[in-house]
Amino acid sequence: MKDKNEEEEKKVLGRPAVFTTKEELEAKIHEYFNGGCKKRTIIVGAGEFKKTVEIPIPTLTGLAYFLGFASRQSLYDYENDASFSYTIKRARLYIEIEYEEQLQVGNVAGAIFALKNFGWKDKTEVINTNMNSKELTDDEIVELNKKLENDY
Repeated sequence: MKDKNEEEEKKVLGRPAVFTTKEELEAKIHEYFNGGCKKRTIIVGAGEFKKTVEIPIPTLTGLAYFLGFASRQSLYDYENDASFSYTIKRARLYIEIEYEEQLQVGNVAGAIFALKNFGWKDKTEVINTNMNSKELTDDEIVELNKKLENDY
């Protein structure tokens, strides 16, 4: 029979969960995206139409910190928990959208780097359509291109 003090000691070991319900987590994520994340001040327009605006800069690390986690890994751990998985995936998707939209304007290097960390790939795939591994004649290349155009 276990001693009552042993049982209490085991309960104290380990860090308690930051969130116990998905509703708690969703509310805190909503708070982050609606004012809790850092903002960057930018200048838009020119001349008399020039003004400064603040735009939110949501990040995975910023979200993890705002949620009270000690690392991004804690965020990923919650994603692996069936109770919180959908909520974390939606939050990550929102941040991914923000990076994807950055590809449409200005300096895109940072957005490309971030999207690669989301699993995006920056590569060109070459498909070998020459099944016989022989050199094709100009006529064969033209014929092959016609076939490929008809397939798509």
